[in-house]
Amino acid sequence: MAKGILGKKVGMTQIFTETGELIPVTVIEAAPNIVLQVKTMATDGYEAIQVGFDDKREILANKPVKGHVAKANTAPKRFIREFRDVELGDYEVGKEIKADIFEAGDIVDVTGTSKGKGFQGAIKRHRQARGPMSHGSRYHRRPGSMGPVAPNRVFKNKRLPGRMGGKRVTIQNLEIVRVNGKRNVILIKGNIPGAKKSLITIKSAVKAAQ
Repeated sequence: MAKGILGKKVGMTQIFTETGELIPVTVIEAAPNIVLQVKTMATDGYEAIQVGFDDKREILANKPVKGHVAKANTAPKRFIREFRDVELGDYEVGKEIKADIFEAGDIVDVTGTSKGKGFQGAIKRHRQARGPMSHGSRYHRRPGSMGPVAPNRVFKNKRLPGRMGGKRVTIQNLEIVRVNGKRNVILIKGNIPGAKKSLITIKSAVKAAQ
């Protein structure tokens, strides 16, 4: 069955294996998640667990939210997410989910929100090639042809300048290199989407190689 936890991106560093191999890793601080609700087919029409992560001040929570988290005997949470395909028997309201549910060697899917870049041109946004920068070229960093003359319009999905980044991105089949249960830290091989201190979701890989 699947496993999952929420955490915050701390940044990147590198570690050495016992054989001396250098591995770049992303550090995720996965403080204990609290199970706020267990959803079943009978009550909700599907099976899932709802978890909360990162406490926030009670003054920032309204009365329904306070009543919801009170069932788990915990403080209001800044982030609340659901995980499906889990073994419901292993969870109950108020239970803590810690970083040590994963171990080194596990293959996971990591989801985050990519860094927002604002309004960018076609070259940076879509990695297009530019024209000659010499004098007289008249074509430097523009998006290129808008398409054929006949339809008298620009086709959908034409790669043009616009807002870049700030989207939900999932990277699949990343390897967990190390887990420190005492410090609630997970080290994942390679880079993952998101700025520092941003919310990261770690789940068991859905396409892990057999």
